[in-house]
Amino acid sequence: SLHDALPISHPRYLGFLGFLGILVSLLLAACSRTADTSKPIRLTYSIFFPPMHVQTQTARAWADEITRRTNGRVEIRTYPSGSLTKPEQCWQGVLSGISDLGMSCFAYTPGRFPLLEGLDLPLEWPDGLTATRVATALARKYEPRELAGAKLLIIHAHGPGVLATQNPVHRLEDIKNRRIRGTGLSAGLVSLLGGTPVGMPQSETYDALQKGVVEGTFCPVETLKGWRQGEVVRNVADTKAVGYTTSMFVAMNADTWDSLPPDIQQTFLDVSDEYVDRHGRAWNDADEAGWAFVRELGCGITTLPPEEEDRWRAAVAPVKAAYVARCAAKGLPGADFLADAESLIAAEKAKAAREGTAP
Repeated sequence: SLHDALPISHPRYLGFLGFLGILVSLLLAACSRTADTSKPIRLTYSIFFPPMHVQTQTARAWADEITRRTNGRVEIRTYPSGSLTKPEQCWQGVLSGISDLGMSCFAYTPGRFPLLEGLDLPLEWPDGLTATRVATALARKYEPRELAGAKLLIIHAHGPGVLATQNPVHRLEDIKNRRIRGTGLSAGLVSLLGGTPVGMPQSETYDALQKGVVEGTFCPVETLKGWRQGEVVRNVADTKAVGYTTSMFVAMNADTWDSLPPDIQQTFLDVSDEYVDRHGRAWNDADEAGWAFVRELGCGITTLPPEEEDRWRAAVAPVKAAYVARCAAKGLPGADFLADAESLIAAEKAKAAREGTAP
């Protein structure tokens, strides 16, 4: 035998042992991979909405559908109310792997998403479904560098923001010097309208309104029910003339995404495509419920007359030019992005008018 013929230190003997070692390692690795396929891929999903919010429920339905279509090969555990990462930390939490998936607002980290900030501009968004469709389409078209480190699956966005306050607002002068909660660009709108912006996530707004830290909040009307904020305001002004939105990401850590088998990646893409409209329609339904909620509470509702709406539009117009200038300074196609957004919004409005589904 080789052992009898050669001393143990002979190079041929050592080479043979090395070959056996490599062969055993490969066999063990193959067995390990085979064993791993029987175990589900368990992922964590950080969500800033509270557990019973319609968007948390929609996210859970999305996760359950992923599990169903992969025959249980993927299991996704959701962590609502920012219990895994705080709303403003969610994106970084996805990048660093604190959570595999995350849902929060781009606006909670101002300056980090210079091109996608254009999604939140006061473009007179008609409803959440339109905002969600347009936002997702634009992000997929432009694929901005600011999304590096994560796989973007969906962007959803609420319907036109309203101004909920303690005292009625009928004209611009009624906002002057008032402390109004805003986020990202909506905080900028507060300044342009003459108020004093106070930045904070939705999770802190109820207490701030209740304690008088702020005197009002720019928000989608659904927030007044979904976050119970209608209980601590007395009036809601329909400010669709400056109809901004707040766009929210559903994104996965890039390394987690790359580790998934191709068929599972495709399942995520397919289900996410279907859930763009599911998230958008959830916003529309929630807005209807929000209006019903504030009426039940007896809150006053202010509708601005056309001439007053024109004053509000003129007041916030500089925010668009400022966005384009900021993007140009960074070498980003802000002007094209904004033009595409306005074109897509117009197309969605025309489609809704033809189908009789306009809000």
